[in-house]
Amino acid sequence: MPADRLHAEAWIGDAVLSLYVRRRILERDGRVDGEKSTRMTSNRFLAAWGDPTAVEARIGRIYEADGLEAAFAWIEAELAPRFDREERNRHRR
Repeated sequence: MPADRLHAEAWIGDAVLSLYVRRRILERDGRVDGEKSTRMTSNRFLAAWGDPTAVEARIGRIYEADGLEAAFAWIEAELAPRFDREERNRHRR
């Protein structure tokens, strides 16, 4: 895949991921939490699935092909469980 295309898809995917994370935090925590948002959208977190740009690009492709709810469902199924585990572990320290 050409690098320009990958980066364009990742740019969209990053926006979709950020929207998902912000909505999730507001729904679950009832408040704005920029630090938590940063943790879930960071390259460090996304690297658990491979190249962070590729992960964001995948989200972007899902969004383009199937819409926002499909992209959110993928994030919920693939990324959110690990994030929840990391957050529980973080609070135990």
